[in-house]
Amino acid sequence: MKSQDVKQIQESVRQHYADLVKIDESCCSSVTCCPDTDTNSSAEKNGYTDAQISSIPTDAAEHSFGCGNPLEYTDVQEGDVVVDLGSGAGIDVLLASQLVGESGSAIGIDMTPEMIEKARQNAEEAGAKNVDFRLGEIESMPVGDGSVDWIISNCVICLSPDKHKVFEEAFRVLKPGGKLVVSDMVANNMPGWVRTAVSTWVSCISGALPEDQYLGSIRQAGFEDVQVLSKSAYAKMGPVEVASVKVAAVKPA
Repeated sequence: MKSQDVKQIQESVRQHYADLVKIDESCCSSVTCCPDTDTNSSAEKNGYTDAQISSIPTDAAEHSFGCGNPLEYTDVQEGDVVVDLGSGAGIDVLLASQLVGESGSAIGIDMTPEMIEKARQNAEEAGAKNVDFRLGEIESMPVGDGSVDWIISNCVICLSPDKHKVFEEAFRVLKPGGKLVVSDMVANNMPGWVRTAVSTWVSCISGALPEDQYLGSIRQAGFEDVQVLSKSAYAKMGPVEVASVKVAAVKPA
């Protein structure tokens, strides 16, 4: 992909999510990134429990821009360091902060200043002292080498124009034995013209890779035990099959 196209995609995505914050909409109420269900809130649609939703500020739950709850598939322990890629309004960071306790930390990375501001406001409202929201791109994370126990992400890597770089960065910042658990979108049989349409990347579909290519990119970054933990059909448009997947992998010890 040309560098000019990469910049256009990044700016398009950044502006889209900045606009959603300004007009106070969630992903599922506009450009849907999550399976269609009968539940009302985007957080409920994404698999969060009532207890989780009630434990964080309403704003963080209502601005859940994902396709699943990655923490559902983790075993985060007290004292762990968790990094959330594309942390948005902070739902997963705030929930992770409850699991890691005072001796641990939860870090959110997002490239949209408006999201960082909103997440920090939500953290202050929640009284969370062990969180840190950092402005940056997930292709170049503002995180030190080998300093993280868990990498999580919720329907964000599909928005990146350089997913291999994202997984390389995840591998870099994880400690030996650290784990990657992400919820994301994959799409098989996508026409080439859709994948190259910069204006539609914000839909979470145009940038979604075929499942085997997605998993292969994780392995190429150095991860082992790469596996699909769950998979939910999202849409079928002719030969195109789009699905939400939960994927786990481990950095060798």
